[in-house]
Amino acid sequence: MPLIRLALSPMLLLACAITSAGDWPQWRGPNRTGHVPEGVAVPTSFPAVPEVVWKKPVGFGISSPIVAGGKLFYLDDQKDRETVHAVEAASGKDIWSADLDAAHHDSQSAPGPRTTPLVDGDLLFAQSCRGQLKCFNAADGKVVWQTNYVKDFKATYIGEKGQAQGASRHGYTATPLVDGGHLIAEAGGPGASVVCFDKKTGAIIWKSQDDIPGYSSPIIATVAGVRQYIAFTVLGAMGLDPASGKLLWRVPIKTGFGRHAITPTVDGNIVVVSSFTAGLIGIKVDKSGDSLSASMAWDEKGLAINFASPVIVDHYLYGVGPRKNLECVDVETGKQAWSKDDFFSSNGGKAYAGMIVMGKEILILSDNGQLFLIAADSKEFHEISRTQGCGTNWCIPAYADGKLYLRDAKEMRCLQLLPG
Repeated sequence: MPLIRLALSPMLLLACAITSAGDWPQWRGPNRTGHVPEGVAVPTSFPAVPEVVWKKPVGFGISSPIVAGGKLFYLDDQKDRETVHAVEAASGKDIWSADLDAAHHDSQSAPGPRTTPLVDGDLLFAQSCRGQLKCFNAADGKVVWQTNYVKDFKATYIGEKGQAQGASRHGYTATPLVDGGHLIAEAGGPGASVVCFDKKTGAIIWKSQDDIPGYSSPIIATVAGVRQYIAFTVLGAMGLDPASGKLLWRVPIKTGFGRHAITPTVDGNIVVVSSFTAGLIGIKVDKSGDSLSASMAWDEKGLAINFASPVIVDHYLYGVGPRKNLECVDVETGKQAWSKDDFFSSNGGKAYAGMIVMGKEILILSDNGQLFLIAADSKEFHEISRTQGCGTNWCIPAYADGKLYLRDAKEMRCLQLLPG
């Protein structure tokens, strides 16, 4: 039987969905940091063979599951259509399903959804690879409002053609973000790189910038004393005023095909982003009077993280390095604290891992379905336990009420990590 600890993770001032402490309502958890919220019980080791509470077949998808209000929501492919599902979190019993959009096809994976849905109160938001955004009633799946980035904002979606960049090439994968009464999404049209909607009606509050979205999901954080929306597009990183969409700062970062995928992470006044060709980058944001400025504090190409979003604990970043290694990096300096070389390849994985900070430990779901629990220790690598969780995946699991919800290419399953 695993030991139990209450997570005491640091909390950034981020937009939170209005859900209970036991929910995992969006990409990377309640605060979009990859941290289990403070006060939530977490395991300090894994059972040798975790109890499978339930499992069920699902269509293909690399969209992560979420849990809110006693329901688990996920997207998958059904007969070449991206489809939204709601099931009972306790049993996996079907509640409702709804059509989202036609499936996106490219060479990266089988057709299927790539964006994680988002729940806020009684509303569920889901975005397709083709740029269809729908707001559903979370209780019954009825559409409340919808918009299409291509039709409504003149965004470009052409697939793997020529030098197409970011979302226009491999589809929209950045999960929108709720901030109070607003829903902020990366649409990508002229003057509408970022669009702020009234979350209940879909009315447009503001539009900003001309960037094509990358594959990175946006965040809201307070940096240099200013609460701001932070996006990592094909042109680089930028901060926007949440109320008006005004550009607060920008740092250009250009790469071939705009392959910017990881979600920005924040520690103090440093914003960390990365792409395989640009490297791991720390951006320092400073305030002078009423203005903000930003510049690269450090740039470490040898520590580049490709597309597995890292986590930060006590000023150190943990992520998947370019040599299929697990690396720990000092956020202040950009210097590597330690590396567990070939950690993923030696265990049958490749180059992706979903990470969740659980108090003083970090849960890692490798792309081959292995679950690891390691110490969040900047001095050395220390593995606590491991077990097999599921099959091949590119997802981050959802953790709620002592249970871990995870999916692979064929199946959704619920594992009991704490005593029920």
